[in-house]
Amino acid sequence: MGETNRFHLQRNTALRRTLSFAAAASLLAITPALAKPAMAKPAADAPAPVVDADNPDGIPAPDKATTTRFFQPRQVQSAGSVTVGGQRIDYTAEAGTIVVHPQGWDDSDWREKAAAGKGQEEAKDAPAEAAMFYAAYFRKGASGNRPITFVFNGGPGSATVWLHMGAFGPRRVVTSDDSHTPAAPYNLVDNAYSLLDASDLVFIDAPGAGWSRMAGKDKEKAFWGVDQDVHAFREFIKQFLTAHGRWNSPKFLLGESYGTPRASVLVNALQSSDSLDFNGVILLSAILNFDLSADAPQNNPGSDTAYVVSLPTVAATAWYHNRLAGQRPAQIEPFLREVEQFATGEYAAALIQGSALPDAQRQQIATKLAGYTGIPADYWVRSNLRLNVGQVMQQLQAATGLTTGRIDTRFSGPAIDPTAKEAGYDPLISGIGSAYISAFNAYARDSLHYRSAQTYRTFAGIEHWDMTHRMPDGGQSESGPLNVMNDLGNAMKQNPNLKVLVAGGYYDLATPYFEGVYEMRHLPIPQSLQANISYAYYPSGHMVYANEASLKGFHDATAAFIAGNSRR
Repeated sequence: MGETNRFHLQRNTALRRTLSFAAAASLLAITPALAKPAMAKPAADAPAPVVDADNPDGIPAPDKATTTRFFQPRQVQSAGSVTVGGQRIDYTAEAGTIVVHPQGWDDSDWREKAAAGKGQEEAKDAPAEAAMFYAAYFRKGASGNRPITFVFNGGPGSATVWLHMGAFGPRRVVTSDDSHTPAAPYNLVDNAYSLLDASDLVFIDAPGAGWSRMAGKDKEKAFWGVDQDVHAFREFIKQFLTAHGRWNSPKFLLGESYGTPRASVLVNALQSSDSLDFNGVILLSAILNFDLSADAPQNNPGSDTAYVVSLPTVAATAWYHNRLAGQRPAQIEPFLREVEQFATGEYAAALIQGSALPDAQRQQIATKLAGYTGIPADYWVRSNLRLNVGQVMQQLQAATGLTTGRIDTRFSGPAIDPTAKEAGYDPLISGIGSAYISAFNAYARDSLHYRSAQTYRTFAGIEHWDMTHRMPDGGQSESGPLNVMNDLGNAMKQNPNLKVLVAGGYYDLATPYFEGVYEMRHLPIPQSLQANISYAYYPSGHMVYANEASLKGFHDATAAFIAGNSRR
């Protein structure tokens, strides 16, 4: 393996760790299903739903496989209600799968072979395909022009159970705010912050995650990569719009974590290649330029911006845990504005100087860093004024023997090895993961009536993610960390009405909130289009919805964003 690929793999492993964690937080359970609801009539060429009690996973039996297709589309319908903002919302729900194929796939050759009776013997060489699982919710009585929002988590390779059960589905699981949630039974409640008051919703699991499955020749290569993944989501969205007659609805994408680069590339591809304009994109816990990841910036010496954009989150964490030197500011926002100014000013200027930084100035910066973070000045000096995320997690509460969370720094847990340089685990994941997974498995089967013998995979188990990406100008990025800022910028320039909402949590070390601000400020767009970007940040972590007050704020901001960008 070349050094460039090894660097990609290291960064990708860290990202997977970061963004799949964002998947572990909550599940939901809907109102008990009623009689089968009337659904929008599918288009004539839409795949026919397959619901076979003897074969709930929709996998053709070997003696019935007359083509090289491995999967059949499937739909299971139910209904329920939820009260949001004091208003009862009756909805129909649909859980199922849509079959998608890789870029360049054409079934004509295989249909000809099947017609010649060769489909069985050559099935092992059949082109790859994926059955992508989804759960969709439609408000009853609404017009076909109601907004529709496609929602996904990141990973890459994470299921979308987190946003589904923790944020905007009609039921959510209640977890402890900043500590370990006790074991089952878990508390499932009607979600008073469901986004169903503003939009119909489609929660999508990426190929290989959740109940999405892949099969066929070189299936991992066909779906596990930046552009391969986006192509699968493109095909899913177009099929869904056709099957449900929603091409003329206001359309939105909502991605969390790795879902934010996916959303950026996806919206550009849909608009540029499919002539399918979107009204808006919601980026939750954004990372568009992986050079800004603070997980392992020491592997990319000479690039110091990751330290700059993560510093405000380190300071926010010290504020939360009362580790600041001197008197703790009463309010966090004014304190963070001060740290942001220091980070982009004195701190950035010091880092740029490298070894030329005078010792006296080095000590002065280290003293200020200690004041903002509670981490001793001598440790900052010994670390050359640069700390990665693992060091921050290990050192910020080292005096009390605690490890600080990464996905949500409000969480703490006993240090695995108090003498280690970096933390050995993330206390958030062990704190809330079981609640989400257990609740979703019960909810999907009992309320959505989606029966499957297959395991719901919270993470696809990706060993290699192809980070090669074809840029909007046709060029190909083959070295260095992924950066999709050009994709989002191109989408906004080609569709100057496209709006972007950037949201996140102050206590997120996986994708620090100021990283999102920095990326948007440096997006390659005309200054006039900066007005199309709005921001919403909350006193929570990577999964802002893990804190109920922040969930309410995120709901209100997202609902207003959708409503404001759905009118003509």
